[in-house]
Amino acid sequence: MRFILLLLILLTSNYLYAQNGVVKGRITSHNEPISYASVSIKGIGKGTSTNSKGYYEIKNIPEGTYGIIISSIGYEPETINITIHSNEPVVNDIILKEKPSKLNEVVVTGVSRATQLRSNPVPIAVMTKKDIEQHVNNNIIDAIVKGVPGVSAVTTGPNISKPFIRGLGYNRVLTLYDGMRQEGQQWGDEHGIEIDQYGIGRAEVIKGPASLTYGSDALAGVINMIPYIPNGDDGKLNGDVITDYHTNNGMIGTSVGLSYKKNNWKYAFRATAKTAHDYQNKVDGLVYNTGFREFNLSGIARVDKSWGYSQIGATLYDNRQEIPDGSRDSLSRRFTKQIYEGGLDDIKNRPIVPDNELRSYTIAPLHQRIQHYRLYTTNSFKTGDGSINTSLGFQQSIRREYNHPTVPEQAGLYVVLNTVNYDVRYNLPSFGGVETTAGINGIYQANRSKAATDFPIPDYNLFDAGGFLFAKKSFAKIDISGGIRYDNRHINWNNFYVGTNAQTGFGQQARLPDTAGASLQFPSFKHTYQGLSGSLGLTYNISDRLLLKANIARGYRAPNITEIGSNGLDPGAHIVYLGNRSFNPEFSLQQDLGFIAYLSDVDLIAEVFNNNIDNYIYQAKVNDANGNPVVIVPGNSTYQYQQSKARLYGAEFTLNLHPQSIKWLALDNSVAWVTGINKNPQLIAQYGNAAKYLPFIPPLHIRSALKVSLPGTYGLFTKLNARVEADGYANQNHFYALDNTETFTKGYTLFNAGLGFTIKPAKATTSFYEFFIQGDNLFNTAYQANLNRLKYFEYYKSSPNGHTGIYNMGRNISFKAILHF
Repeated sequence: MRFILLLLILLTSNYLYAQNGVVKGRITSHNEPISYASVSIKGIGKGTSTNSKGYYEIKNIPEGTYGIIISSIGYEPETINITIHSNEPVVNDIILKEKPSKLNEVVVTGVSRATQLRSNPVPIAVMTKKDIEQHVNNNIIDAIVKGVPGVSAVTTGPNISKPFIRGLGYNRVLTLYDGMRQEGQQWGDEHGIEIDQYGIGRAEVIKGPASLTYGSDALAGVINMIPYIPNGDDGKLNGDVITDYHTNNGMIGTSVGLSYKKNNWKYAFRATAKTAHDYQNKVDGLVYNTGFREFNLSGIARVDKSWGYSQIGATLYDNRQEIPDGSRDSLSRRFTKQIYEGGLDDIKNRPIVPDNELRSYTIAPLHQRIQHYRLYTTNSFKTGDGSINTSLGFQQSIRREYNHPTVPEQAGLYVVLNTVNYDVRYNLPSFGGVETTAGINGIYQANRSKAATDFPIPDYNLFDAGGFLFAKKSFAKIDISGGIRYDNRHINWNNFYVGTNAQTGFGQQARLPDTAGASLQFPSFKHTYQGLSGSLGLTYNISDRLLLKANIARGYRAPNITEIGSNGLDPGAHIVYLGNRSFNPEFSLQQDLGFIAYLSDVDLIAEVFNNNIDNYIYQAKVNDANGNPVVIVPGNSTYQYQQSKARLYGAEFTLNLHPQSIKWLALDNSVAWVTGINKNPQLIAQYGNAAKYLPFIPPLHIRSALKVSLPGTYGLFTKLNARVEADGYANQNHFYALDNTETFTKGYTLFNAGLGFTIKPAKATTSFYEFFIQGDNLFNTAYQANLNRLKYFEYYKSSPNGHTGIYNMGRNISFKAILHF
């Protein structure tokens, strides 16, 4: 009996195996192999990638007829049909066509549903994972700044960058993670975006008002960072391991990403750790208290079904960031550190920081800790020819700043912000060629101060809701899109009292009825802000490679909490902020005109814009009647928020040369220019040019990069690429000079270079290595960017070496290795 059963099993297994077939072949373009192209079979979840010579093979395919999808970055995807018979290998050599242009890329940001880049009249730039990886950086915003003309950043050291788009930043730039708005304490200068730089697979940037689909805080534009999910065979664990090292500040980064898919389910997980000591330059040496330590965890699970899809994700961000203050010895210019408080702290006679602390990875007692947690879900449900998209998320941002050297465990600032995000939109069936979407989205927030000693903002509650209608239609060569939106934001807080702790002498929150001896720092407030926004634009397809775009948009932004409610010291910024309760919402009217040409040998993009803003809010240093700075808290500046009309105008030009006769060579060039005019007639009449311009406007920026990408394989090496670039900034003569809020910034040019290559071991099937070596500021140029906050960290009116303030990072050589498996 056992013999019969064994014989039946063997016969059955042989029979089943006999029903399976094989498909194999080679993928090429212009007689050159395409390495690591994706080859997948529809319906059964089988797939592979080509080897370094373009060959692929998929085994154990059941008999039947299938569609095979072949895709690779930079090429048009190809789908072919094959019929599998038992024991009859199918050989298919496939030639892929290069994409005629990037205009056919699909974007998801700023539109009602996924749409081609070419049909959207709003200026949008896209950065792929390859673009991001080829620029080794300390954070994700710096990578975007290097890759997208018109984007800049306010910085406070190497790990803190807040994005600006065309001269507008802070709460005017809406940052998204996987399509959901990122909510932390965006009003603060001294911390960056709470997102893992190694976990981003794609970034989409809208340059211009995007209030139509996102509401308030998108006046300047949107940066949507989409997480990276490694792709691979069904039922097999895939992922990557990233290691990163920077010589300037000793930054060490490690990240591990894993993914798994089975049938209709996909899972992804990533863990990242980064640490660095103080950065250095040739003027300041090692800049005290600029080190950091950061941890990130993220996970995503998604299911795709015939009814649509559902996805759930979670992220955890934890960053300990040191807080520089710029105090120095007056003669040696060496950095000093605070060890006493109040009247015992003599700023000009603090002890000098020893060398071993400057190179230590230990976080100094004076630092801030930013924690950000996120849990969210996005869903899409098909409804006949339409669909309903929903998203719901919860975020918690915890910010603590430790600024008491005598009691290092006592936080000076300690706030917890809880946010609920919601979004529901209905994509109606197409009617008469018109695609229409109606939706509602917004946030609910509650901010609470904890056991702190300084209170720059009150505890507040905020509810934001907006409804919109968006439509688009194509007429032959013309694509038209636009819509209208109405927003309503309600914000309120109760009386907030601050007293003195009798035991410590520090400030503390006082609560009713125990408010004896306390002062009312934030009287109660309740207000509703309303705004109507919209846009209308068209794209004229001159040809498949030539486009003309025009768009006009009205943007809306409600004042943020510091602009209307602040009244106290932000310890990490070393600034006392004073708000204004009478502020009105900002409204902008922006016109954009763009010409795009993706030709065989050259890419040409020219974009010009003009932006008029009513009720523009900005901060300015407060001086007394004698012209002396007002000092409310010793050692800290005082800034008052102002409001007036403003105008910003400028342009971005891109000229990329990639001759088809020399395919391995490319020369990329870009120019970005913006001017910001303060249209406050009283200030201009009284102070003239000192008040003529807006603060924090980037200067003329020119970048040129020569790139070499060698096709083919050289032993173990493939995808060899190298680049050299010049990154130049002009003098910034147009600055807000009133009360020395800003000063002249000298122009500079940085020279950078990079080298990258891929190694795929001979016996490896899908695993391979990528290596990147990069040198930034190769000639160790000493410079100060006008958007570098550390430029103004200075305690003396003159310096023995002629340099004041803190300079940007000097030469940095970085090494990055990625193992894909």
